[in-house]
Amino acid sequence: MIRIPVSRAFLPALAAGFVVFAVTLAAADALNFPSVRTDLSADTLKRVQDVTRPTADFSKAEPYEAMESGATTSIAPVSRNIFSQPSANLGLEREENFHLGNALFRQLWVSSPSSTQATDGLGPLFNARSCQSCHIRDGRGHPPETAGAPATSMVLRLARPAITPEEEQVVKDSKALNFPDSTYGAQLQDLAVPGLAAEGKVAVTYAEEPVTLAGGEAISLRKPHYAVTALAYGPLGQTTTVSARVAPPMIGLGLIEAIPDADILAHADPDDKDGDGIRGRAAVVRDHRTGQLALGRFGWKAQNATVRDQVADAFLNDIGISTPDQPNAHGDCTAKEAHCLAMPTGVQKRLGDTEAPGPILDLVTFYSENLAVPARRKASFPDVLHGKEIFYQSGCAACHTPKFVTRDDLKGSDGKAAAQAFQLIWPYSDFLLHDMGDRLSDGQQVGVASGRDWRTPPLWGIGLTQTVSGQQAYLHDGRARTLTEAILWHGGEAEKARNTFANLPQNDRQALIDFLESL
Repeated sequence: MIRIPVSRAFLPALAAGFVVFAVTLAAADALNFPSVRTDLSADTLKRVQDVTRPTADFSKAEPYEAMESGATTSIAPVSRNIFSQPSANLGLEREENFHLGNALFRQLWVSSPSSTQATDGLGPLFNARSCQSCHIRDGRGHPPETAGAPATSMVLRLARPAITPEEEQVVKDSKALNFPDSTYGAQLQDLAVPGLAAEGKVAVTYAEEPVTLAGGEAISLRKPHYAVTALAYGPLGQTTTVSARVAPPMIGLGLIEAIPDADILAHADPDDKDGDGIRGRAAVVRDHRTGQLALGRFGWKAQNATVRDQVADAFLNDIGISTPDQPNAHGDCTAKEAHCLAMPTGVQKRLGDTEAPGPILDLVTFYSENLAVPARRKASFPDVLHGKEIFYQSGCAACHTPKFVTRDDLKGSDGKAAAQAFQLIWPYSDFLLHDMGDRLSDGQQVGVASGRDWRTPPLWGIGLTQTVSGQQAYLHDGRARTLTEAILWHGGEAEKARNTFANLPQNDRQALIDFLESL
């Protein structure tokens, strides 16, 4: 086994980022994003900077490292339902709301009109009847495995870029991320209520690409090709792009929202002023409720600012259910789908103006915010510690930032500190956009993100993917069937780290995989 010493010169580039922040975020400053945390005293801020500084000691686990999400961490026995546990520090009163939200997350919506008036309003066009259908046991979705198989937990996002100067200005002002297909809207719905034709079907084919690693190990990468068949309402627009997205895991979302803007932006370096080849950029979006500019941190291209934004977007586009934040009861139907717009909706005036009134959206959001991250396994095992060392040395931690401390000024509706407040967490993500190269490009612009740009996904819980979802499917479209494949698809800013991994001896590559599987 070859031991790789960590270069001391490498560590400053990985530090919590407070050093480089002032010279890399002029654009963010213009948007009035904070440059320093305001929720902590000077002494506490210094302690936070010290505890989040990248380690240089790989001989043992760091303090509290096994508790990946602080006091919210679930220590329940590992099972297929390990991603469905509540934050450990919720308390009985809030846990009741968690379980109510869970019931709504699993609820199967039905078409209108129906005798079950509180749960009708499905579609008319849709991709799933419940949130749980896509987020399998609150975990990761997967693409169709074979030609003709249903795309149960994968969707195709449809969008075209700005065409006119006026549209370009709308995107520049973050008033739109892109523009939907004029016929099929923002997402292809492959299911429909009775009496209505679904928009089309997802067709995916795969080609195998061989890769040979150091030492002669042969790996095959699965390259997907996506198409849409059986289009029911005419062709797609000539400039419409198609992007496949699998459902991401639901764990730790409230903690991600609780990371201070300043601490995420501290890692941004869009002009690569430190010369390390990593150019993390902040996604600037609009909060759907306030209309204010905010830091995007949810979704494969960081297109949503809050968990609530993400939930409301999924209700509308995936299930066709209106909420106070997204009140269109006909979902993603367009003016060219007249039959869809003529279908009945599930709006019941006695219950409110939308199919999922405010209390339902609140409870599903609360549930989504409080799904606990499981405790680490084997964090102090020698092979895992060696893999962690390689993870740092290979440059993986330059984007997959190990740890943050959440805000200390969070308050719940009952006046008590929220479960996510002031927690040391280990998400292994900087939540910024990075250029991942042509091979992962979907060609679709989403706000400031180009087709090559993707938000760094958090890695916590990734080692339990097989246990929870029943299979492994990584990256935005689930093309990677193993963690090794996922690493080998990396390009662009991650090309150097990818090549370093490919050239390691086999036992060192396995140590890095062992580390990832412990998360």
